Amino acid sequence: MKKGIHPENYRLVAFKDMSNDHVFLTKSTVATRETITFEGAEYPVVKVEISNTSHPYYTGKMKLVDTAGRVDKFMNRYKDHMDKKKK
Repeated sequence: MKKGIHPENYRLVAFKDMSNDHVFLTKSTVATRETITFEGAEYPVVKVEISNTSHPYYTGKMKLVDTAGRVDKFMNRYKDHMDKKKK
């Protein structure tokens, strides 16, 4: 591999799925302000809304994750259009 093209701050980071509290480690350069203790060690943490453990494609279950009322905003915006489709 070429030298000098990879970031220097590449390190293990914990990603936490906020919908089910699943935590997984991977390497990343993402900047974080919070840390988490995972498996006896402290890691920078990134909170995510959905991961492979909660996404319907991977779980086979239809689960609606509503953050900040986005689903309600969508339903209100397209209510008339969806009502016409049902007819």
